Order: sequence, then C-alpha cells, then structure tokens
Amino acid sequence: MTNIERIVYGLVITTVIFLTAIIIGAKLHLGIDFFPSSFVTHTIMLSLSIIGIFIMRKNLSYSISIPKFKTLIKPIVYGLILAIIINILMTIITKIAGGKDEMHPVLAKMSLTQVLIFIFFYASIAEEMLFRGFLMNLLKPLKVNGMIVFKHMISLPVIISASAFGLAHLILLKTGASPFFLLRIVVFVTCLGLLAGYYQEKYDNNSYAIIVHMTGNSIGVISIFLVNN
Repeated sequence: MTNIERIVYGLVITTVIFLTAIIIGAKLHLGIDFFPSSFVTHTIMLSLSIIGIFIMRKNLSYSISIPKFKTLIKPIVYGLILAIIINILMTIITKIAGGKDEMHPVLAKMSLTQVLIFIFFYASIAEEMLFRGFLMNLLKPLKVNGMIVFKHMISLPVIISASAFGLAHLILLKTGASPFFLLRIVVFVTCLGLLAGYYQEKYDNNSYAIIVHMTGNSIGVISIFLVNN
C-alpha cells in the first residue's frame, strides 16, 4: 500500500466509521435513562474500529499494553497543562469577541457519575481506538515526515489524526452550538490529539493516547462537579 493510499483509505474509513456511529447513535435508544445516547455512538465506534484494525492488520500494527507508571507522569501533567491553558485562552478570546461561556451539550445532560463512566473513560477509549489506534497506526510509515515543535518531532501521522479528530467535532453544529464554542472545542481537541498522538508514537502504545485523552476529559468532569456543587 502506497503512502497516498494509506492517507486516502485511512481518512475514508475513519469518516465512515465515525458517521456510522453518529447516525446509529442518534436513532438507536436503549430505553434506559442511565445510558446516554453517546453510549451507543461510542459502542458502535469502538466495535467498528476494532473490526477495521483486524481487517487492515496486514497494513497496520496495533499495540496496547499497561504503561509503566513513571512514563505516565509527563503525559498526564502536559495533558492537564494543555487543557487548562487552551480553555483559559479560548475563554478570554470568547469574552473579548462578545461570546458567552457554554457547557458541552452532551455533558449538560449528564450527572457526574455518567460523565465519569461514559465520557472520562468510555469516550476516551472509543475515540482513541479510532483516531489513533486505527487511523494513526495505518499512517505509521509516514512518520519520517513532520515538523519540529519545541525540539520535538511531530510526525505527519500525528498531525493528520489530530486534525481529523478536531474536524470530527464539527458534528456539534447539529446541536446548535455557537461558533465560539465550536472553535474552542476544535482547537482544544486538535491540540489534545497532537499530544495523544505524540505519546502513542513515542511508546508505540495506544494506552498513552487514551490516558492523555482522559486527562483532557477531566476538565469536563471538574466542570460538572462544580456545577452540581
């Protein structure tokens, strides 16, 4: 498979999996109040991602294992710093531009327990399995190309998967979210995706991407906790 084919197949299959999960998640309801609609969406996303990894196993190598604790400190700390800085900056920009603070429409409908289970844990796993586990690993041969940021190599697979991850969140347009909120989310998740991809590539382990994602989602957990208290 050529590099161009990897990019085309990767983006097309990722888009199909993502949209299929969104469409089915919007139409299929479990009828159990505790399970939000996002649970179905992420279950479909996770299942199709695993199937995609299996089908494309000759063209991508997937690796996941429990990381050593000492190697987790930097990803977690940098993930928290990134989440705080981006959210503060975007809040300031929103205020200056005359916008107003908004809560994520999915989080607004959930309790703290639901956010912990379905967003902090489950969404992090499902989304990372697709965007880093499938897409980025399929693009792994392109990692010799990229750009240097603060003396660190950010490879093309990391950039492409992070960009796709960010653009995928434009789906929030259908919730009626404001342009300011959309910009905030896209910028935040794209930057989070760059960090998640960097550490996955560094250790060749999807667990690092999931942990960075969870760290980013912890801001949502904190916001729900503050609202409910």
